[in-house]
Formats: sequence, C-alpha cells, structure tokens
Amino acid sequence: MGTVAIKIKIMPESPDTNLKEIEEKASEKLRELGGIINKVEEEPIAFGLNAIHITIARDEEKDTEILETELEKIEGVSSAKIVDYRRAIG
Repeated sequence: MGTVAIKIKIMPESPDTNLKEIEEKASEKLRELGGIINKVEEEPIAFGLNAIHITIARDEEKDTEILETELEKIEGVSSAKIVDYRRAIG
C-alpha cells in the first residue's frame, strides 16, 4: 500500500459564496474520508469567482470517486473535481 497526493478543485456556486465556510466543511469531510490536508489555496477564475484547491495525502487503495461526490453535497459548492493524482514517495 502506498500513499497518493490528490489535488481537488472545488468551484463555488457564485462569487458571493463564503469560501472559508466551504473550505472548513470540505477539510472536515476529507479528514472523515481518510485524507490528511497538506495545502489549501484559492485560485482566481473570473469576475470575482475563486476556486479552492485542496491537496491531501491518502491511502491509494481507497476509492477516489467518493471524494468528489461527498464534496459536491456541501452547500454552496457547484462542483468538485480531482485535478491531480500522484503517488507520493517516502
């Protein structure tokens, strides 16, 4: 069993959505699903809309589809997609 680094892009429903609230709920949900939060960043998209990028470490044997599915259930989230998946070394 190895560890993978997974970067997830979370898009809010609108520019007025509270990103800090989404970030807190997403981080909590990812921890519940076995993830260790490594990094959280905001990315400007357009017209005041920002995306959240969360990078986690997680066991590679676990299903990744559940991450997107569960994050999309958070109020104010339009979409959640895995944008990078790499095997961690060390």
